Amino acid sequence: MPADLYIRYMDAHRTWADHAAGCGTCTTTRPGCPAGVPLWERFCRLQEAHLNRTER
Repeated sequence: MPADLYIRYMDAHRTWADHAAGCGTCTTTRPGCPAGVPLWERFCRLQEAHLNRTER
């Protein structure tokens, strides 16, 4: 399960980074458009889950 979580976390990061790089309103640290908000939220949620799992 931890490996799967890491893979999903990294996929979410890539998806977010790709979006932010091509979006005129989103930055690498904050969503700025309606399409970017769910991508950012997914990335943050998976990052938090991954970090909480690795801190144990």
